[in-house]
Amino acid sequence: MADRRLQVFHAVAKQLSFTKAADVLFMTQPAVTFQIKQLEEHCNTRLFDRGHGRISLTPAGEVVLEYAEKILSLSEELDQRIRNLTSEVSGSLHIGASMTIAEYLLPRILGEFKAQFPSVKPRLSVANSETIEARVAAHTIDIGFIESASHLPSLQTEVCCDDELQVICKVDHPLAKFKQVTAKQLAAYPFISREPGSGTREFTDNYFRSQGVAPEDINVVIELGSPEAQKGVVETGLGFAIASRVASAKEKKIAEIVSVPLQPRLIRKLSMVYPKERFRSRLINTFAEFAIKRMREMAAK
Repeated sequence: MADRRLQVFHAVAKQLSFTKAADVLFMTQPAVTFQIKQLEEHCNTRLFDRGHGRISLTPAGEVVLEYAEKILSLSEELDQRIRNLTSEVSGSLHIGASMTIAEYLLPRILGEFKAQFPSVKPRLSVANSETIEARVAAHTIDIGFIESASHLPSLQTEVCCDDELQVICKVDHPLAKFKQVTAKQLAAYPFISREPGSGTREFTDNYFRSQGVAPEDINVVIELGSPEAQKGVVETGLGFAIASRVASAKEKKIAEIVSVPLQPRLIRKLSMVYPKERFRSRLINTFAEFAIKRMREMAAK
């Protein structure tokens, strides 16, 4: 119900980038620029200073941002409260999730939820944790699932379950003979890494540092954007990867790759994020409770 120009302005103001805002909003950059121009003409003033490849809010832009956040929040709350007048859990539900969660946990959860609430229309967007956080903060998705705690102060983080990361390698790789491996042992072998911005990448880099191994000393031979791509390269024997235990279950069953626990073990928290000040509808609350319960049950197995 809110003015589209305000939604676009809010995203640009938060990202301080027309390009990043376009990505978050699933729009083209010219379309974003047009919406900002329309709003500036309506306000009869510039809202952004542009120069040297950067943008910043003008004093007028700061005022518009303050009110845009209030207007967008109230507009969403109005929409959700109207929907809640019906007794049925229904409506559109836009979920964002990082790669591991989207590929190995959410498909079953979404299927089960849809079977229980057939009037719900779920939509799943998949990206790395950093992008999902940005889209939740920009109010372009309702709720997000990421592989770490949120870095954004505007978001609330709720832990869903534990997830163990392990070394995966081809069955005839030298690491396959070990019952467990240390970070210092891994430094001697080629590493197939996730891309920067990935929750898995951030978590493994921090783990290496905690064990006295600088991430730049690890022999990264390739960076990939998904755990499925990692497994495909691991199966060639090029090197090892570090991935969620749930990601390699199928390949371990057919003996294509093996997983080796790290010592000390590498366990992270999978989390749900949502805006702190935003009204959560009955639909979102119902799905959040359902998803967290199922993720914990699946992790326990």
